[in-house]
Amino acid sequence: MTATPHRPDDGVFDVAVIGGGIVGAAIARELSGCEVSVALLEARDDVGDGTSKANTAILHTGFDAKPGTLESRLVARGYHLLSAYAKATGIPVEHTGAVLVAWNQEELDALPGLKEKAEANGYEHCRIIGADEVYQSIPDLGDGALGGLTVPDESIICTWTTNLALATDAQQRGTTILLQHGVTGIDHAPDVTTLHTAQGEVRARWVVNAAGLGADHIDRLFGHDRFTVTPRRGELFVFDKLTRPMVNKIVLPVPSSRGKGVLISPTIYGNVMLGPTAEDLTDRTNTATSEDGYDFLLTKGERLMPRLLAEEVTASYAGLRAAIDHPDYLIEATPEQRYLLVGGIRSTGLTAGLAIAEHVSGLLEESGLALRSRSGLPDPPQMPNIGEAAPRPYQDAERIAADPAYGTIVCFCERVTEGEIRDACHAPVPARGLEGLRRRTRAMNGRCQGFFCGAAVAALRTQHHTHDGCSNQHKDNR
Repeated sequence: MTATPHRPDDGVFDVAVIGGGIVGAAIARELSGCEVSVALLEARDDVGDGTSKANTAILHTGFDAKPGTLESRLVARGYHLLSAYAKATGIPVEHTGAVLVAWNQEELDALPGLKEKAEANGYEHCRIIGADEVYQSIPDLGDGALGGLTVPDESIICTWTTNLALATDAQQRGTTILLQHGVTGIDHAPDVTTLHTAQGEVRARWVVNAAGLGADHIDRLFGHDRFTVTPRRGELFVFDKLTRPMVNKIVLPVPSSRGKGVLISPTIYGNVMLGPTAEDLTDRTNTATSEDGYDFLLTKGERLMPRLLAEEVTASYAGLRAAIDHPDYLIEATPEQRYLLVGGIRSTGLTAGLAIAEHVSGLLEESGLALRSRSGLPDPPQMPNIGEAAPRPYQDAERIAADPAYGTIVCFCERVTEGEIRDACHAPVPARGLEGLRRRTRAMNGRCQGFFCGAAVAALRTQHHTHDGCSNQHKDNR
């Protein structure tokens, strides 16, 4: 069942949410569960194509957040909400657990304080262990570990599917998704704000700014000067699937003031990941990898797990986190402007997204937006599985018998089938390019990085390409 989009007769949405990443999509989904019309504006040509697509993909317990902060509360709440939502929608999750490893006396001495911090955050399952138990848990770890702290409920998740599920759910609840609608200016009137975009004007009674790396620019368009986003580049290595038996848990460093540091983690796709770096930039579009980043990761990796460095690197990539000059999430409503800022969410937004959406909904109500729950909401969408912990289409004999396209492999590195490519092109929120197909299916994401399958995938996309979907919905609302 899919809800009919709330198409306002007067062309004015009740709420416009700026930013189609995980946080923006979660907010749109939450609000469209109420009797309001919602537009989700994304500057790019696909949801989840910015900060949300490139992170460490860890479902955090929030054990190491600063106690008493809004972030600590929302990450802890978000962990439970997203865990339940993943079960309902089929978002791939693996409950691997994690171990913080202390490599020197200072880090070893910090472990009791980290355990106390976890307990102050309401997480009481951490345990301090000695070096012997660390190596029993992670036999391939490099020499020299002095001890560790276990975090048994840390998990890995598919960030791509999470974003897509939330956007699909929002659309099926009635949200109008407007792609290529980067906001370039605003005209604010007492009752309606006009957002100027590359695709024309969008008018709304309330505006929620979840624009990630561009959130400070949008905030200044509303006349504020509360914060500045510093794009913090994080580079990562992805190792071949043959390395996966070496890493069955997330290996975490003892965190510092610069962030969580460099980790080693299994991925939901059967690989192993090393990273990220943390480099502050000025260019908000610079997601290129760098020689310095490579050298840094190789040096760290040699210490953490030398055997890993002897294996093949399948890919390297970089993502940008929206670091801000503020120690906590910056979520504030300005009722007189009918405007709400969601800034400085950083990498924990993957876990906290659904809880942030709840919080935003409450602030909007307090600020005067009437939010009455809608009856007859559609069931959550059932997402295609692109993780390795559950059967994939090429392994499902019954499914292949019913539709042979699921038995026709196109991407041999990742075992992606023709049926999956077709489905991604015709999904409620369809792939509109090869990168969109990569995030929806894993095609071209393996050892050959599309060298072998890229032409075949591109041909299938051309064959199944459709102009139907959310990119054209704005025309219907004018």
